[in-house]
Amino acid sequence: MHGDGGRDDLDRQRTEVAVLGGGCFWCTEAVFAALAGVVRVESGYCGGACAAPAYAQVCSGSTGHAEVVRIEFDPARITFCQLLEVFFATHDPTTRNRQGYDVGSQYRSVIFCQSPRQRREAEAMLAALTAAGVFAAPIVTELADAQPFWPAEAEHQAYFARNPQQPYCAALITPKLDKLRRYWPDWLRSA
Repeated sequence: MHGDGGRDDLDRQRTEVAVLGGGCFWCTEAVFAALAGVVRVESGYCGGACAAPAYAQVCSGSTGHAEVVRIEFDPARITFCQLLEVFFATHDPTTRNRQGYDVGSQYRSVIFCQSPRQRREAEAMLAALTAAGVFAAPIVTELADAQPFWPAEAEHQAYFARNPQQPYCAALITPKLDKLRRYWPDWLRSA
């Protein structure tokens, strides 16, 4: 046992998990890692047919997995609905199997609901966005039940934090983080 007297176990009892796919997991991970109340974000794969897929397999589109992030969060500090608000604002939920130049079913917009409550909240969010006409085209985000999450390889974890000047990151992730700072400054981690 750690010297914290089991504090990690107590913290985990107060957290929830969300699993979201909004295109490239490098982008999605960077966005959610910036939010206060998010305890941990891990890039990985979900929704496919085989166990423990590798990046090359998922990229081939043959496994059925989506690139996703597993977000552990403190619902007393940030809610699932707030996570969904950021999710829908930082990717295009109207393009099937595509985010920008990234094309394939592994880049689909998907919410893997971890509970009936998450499914209800996701359905309500989709209905509200549709009724408000927020997007010019129909939302194609899939709602799926919880499925096994497979962590991505180590080189894909915290990718933006380690490679902020990489051209892909600078072109695609930096604007998403700028949007977070502009619209949700109170939701961000303090520097």
